[in-house]
Amino acid sequence: MSQKKIFEASPESKAKAKQLRLFAILSWLIAMAGQVFAILKLIHDETLVWLIVAIVVILALAITGSLLWKKANKLDPASEQQKVKFFIQNQLGAIMGVLAFLPLVIFIFMNKDASKKTKGVAGSIAVVALLVAGIVGIEFDPASIEKYTEQINQQTDLVEQLNNGNNHVYWTPSGNKLHLYDDCHTIKNSNVSDGTVKQAWEARGIDNNEVCQFCMNRSAKEKELNLDEILNNVSSDIIEE
Repeated sequence: MSQKKIFEASPESKAKAKQLRLFAILSWLIAMAGQVFAILKLIHDETLVWLIVAIVVILALAITGSLLWKKANKLDPASEQQKVKFFIQNQLGAIMGVLAFLPLVIFIFMNKDASKKTKGVAGSIAVVALLVAGIVGIEFDPASIEKYTEQINQQTDLVEQLNNGNNHVYWTPSGNKLHLYDDCHTIKNSNVSDGTVKQAWEARGIDNNEVCQFCMNRSAKEKELNLDEILNNVSSDIIEE
């Protein structure tokens, strides 16, 4: 394998991630404001419908914030070596999702002015919303600098073996494939960039980038290479490290 390449998000990716995080925080702040309003004004029998509407709106805002935050983390991931920051950065969506509903749930069930019916209906919906927001916010497979670095080096080795030792690929801004050929039919009529595998990752920061299967098959056929053997060798190198 060639010299190890460490992932570092590009300035453009960091700027985009920062913007996404700002929008995520804004969504969460509005959700929190909505929760405060619901607690102060809507936990009454005569405002049950509006309380349910408020819960739905808060849920939409909480989920929006979580999705934006997750997207930002894929553009500019944290390091696994910074354990506290890594956990908070990747699981903040779940934390905020719970906080967007937990006080509301407590106040609904503790409110003395609401009937059992109102508490039962609104409380049940709020609990479900809390669970949904929390689960959606969980990052089950978090991106990290270390994970990206491992995948970059694995794919660089693969690309070089299929490309006469050249670390050169093509990619599109929104795709998740690395291409060996600029005329691959899957990127035809697309805005195509080119560079090294590392440059592709730094430009896009998309978790689970993969080398295009069509390009791999085409290269192996043209060069009379055993693709399965190459893939096994690359995987073995990563495991041994």
